[in-house]
Amino acid sequence: LHNPIRIAEEWAVVDQLSAGRVGISFGSGWNVDDFVFFPERYMTRQSVMFDQIRIVQSLWRGESLTQQNSFDKPVAIKTVPRPFQKDLPIWVTSSGNPETYRRAGAHGHNILVHLLGQDQQELAEKIALYRRTREEHGFSAETGIVTLMLHTFIGPDMETVRQKVREPFRQYLKSAVRLERSSAAGGGVISGGRQLAPDEISEPSMDELLDIAFERYFRTAALMGTVASCKATVKNLEQIGVNEIACLIDFGVDDDSVMESLGYVAELKQSLINDSVRPLLDSVREFSAEIDES
Repeated sequence: LHNPIRIAEEWAVVDQLSAGRVGISFGSGWNVDDFVFFPERYMTRQSVMFDQIRIVQSLWRGESLTQQNSFDKPVAIKTVPRPFQKDLPIWVTSSGNPETYRRAGAHGHNILVHLLGQDQQELAEKIALYRRTREEHGFSAETGIVTLMLHTFIGPDMETVRQKVREPFRQYLKSAVRLERSSAAGGGVISGGRQLAPDEISEPSMDELLDIAFERYFRTAALMGTVASCKATVKNLEQIGVNEIACLIDFGVDDDSVMESLGYVAELKQSLINDSVRPLLDSVREFSAEIDES
């Protein structure tokens, strides 16, 4: 959807301002109506994206790129300012297409995923494919970062959380359905590369659909609940190969409640850190005890 030269230069500025905190996830796009700048790229969007990633990486490293000017003269392009980081951390966004996992692995990129249209078992199979492909192409299977986007709201008890998130999240899902239908009406696919008939959905059917979708997300595909319930979710996701969770907090809950919820998110994070450090501390204590005895 954009020129890679512009992407490389603009994000180099952000990398300088943030002292090297930039990481970028590239997505090939799915909504055909988004391609109004470059309509010819829609059918080859995945290949275009990986070509553009290569260009961004090259410019980020300080290499030049030859382009034609208005008089068809070759011009060697370099971007300024130089970024803070020598290499740009890169993720590839996948909405569920196994081919995206495969190609991300083959290029050695990290991957950014979600649970829309797939459950944890399907995600586990695609993560295994990603890691297998990395290894087949000379990359370490385990060093690739799988980042999972989850809508997040944590509170003191389940009922409080449910009451707070239910209506905003239903409206959020409703807007997502409208977006999917607009893409289908434009002749394109919906997210994940799936086909959808752009039929009208009656209001009662829409309400029923949103109720089902909300329950599915609330129970199995989001970080919504208490610290204890969300900790169990995180542990399950760790088991299937997820390395990192990107908490999506902007789905319509009021600002004050979101800020309060972040305190519980921090508590969850600290609890998980404590769990991971505890075996190491126990080992150190055992070793120290053995030394004292000797």
